[in-house]
Amino acid sequence: MQFLSDNAARVHPRVWQAMQAADAPDAPYDGDALSRRLDAVFADLFGRDCAVVWAGTGTAANCLALATLVQPHGGVICHRESHIEMDEGGAPGFYLHGAKLLLAEGAGAKLSVAAVEQVLAGITRGVHQVQAHAISVTQASEYGQAYTPDELRALGALAANRGLGLHMDGARFANAVAFLGCSPAEAAGPVDALSFGFTKNGGMDAEVIVFFDPAKADLARWRRKRAGHLHSKGRFMAAQVVALLEGGLWLELAGHANALAAEVAWGASERLVYRPQANEVFARLTAAERAALRAQGFAFYDWDEACVRFVTAWDTREEDARALSRALAAL
Repeated sequence: MQFLSDNAARVHPRVWQAMQAADAPDAPYDGDALSRRLDAVFADLFGRDCAVVWAGTGTAANCLALATLVQPHGGVICHRESHIEMDEGGAPGFYLHGAKLLLAEGAGAKLSVAAVEQVLAGITRGVHQVQAHAISVTQASEYGQAYTPDELRALGALAANRGLGLHMDGARFANAVAFLGCSPAEAAGPVDALSFGFTKNGGMDAEVIVFFDPAKADLARWRRKRAGHLHSKGRFMAAQVVALLEGGLWLELAGHANALAAEVAWGASERLVYRPQANEVFARLTAAERAALRAQGFAFYDWDEACVRFVTAWDTREEDARALSRALAAL
């Protein structure tokens, strides 16, 4: 019973069908009909003009987006436990040609205005210290916590006042939108660039960068090619994205994953580190308790010595989530 990661989930049948339908001659790279549709599809979704660049991995999407906002001598303010700091193998420094990550604190792996201002206050103006060029937030956060529209507006106002770019790592953006019950535009807030994830939510290998300043997209395309991420048959990537967006499938799948995370959280009860707001459940378990769950057939991730992480996905079975919930309650 798989609760290790939504990266381990199956590809949704409608995605396979869309890729099969795209298996016909068309222009290479991003010149195909499906790729050319993406700007309009996302403009409809967000209710504003945007330019969209697909990428094959979340790491590439994050780093290519940040590379349009940050110069090599600059820095990105992010949470100490953000994915770009903890789980991308130094890729931000590589793609940004040495730009630095400036780490901030915050409950639930979320940034606040006060946390960002504290980092900024410690930077002396002038060439002797790395200057912040951008802020990066994760929606939903690494602890499965969602930024509210008000929180994002406050961070956006700070970024605008300080002349900083604002990037959002949206690997689980769909789960955040499903939890918040707001529009995608409200869940994205005033960001300049959004790494919109589909791989964790029914896709095979599809991510996109949504630029709300369309002029930034051209620079990202050059950088994508230079980094070796310009796929020859990009229509297969675009096909996944269009299939998941059409008819709101992306939100339906995220809602299912969120609901089953809530089921698991019920069994975890007082062991919860945070009440889940997406599809991740963090619970405090001893080594013996972890062994007992694994002996029953549950796969999950040891987050640290104190807690574990259970992740539900679009294809998580209700009976498996109920079984895990009962097993947690019985510990």
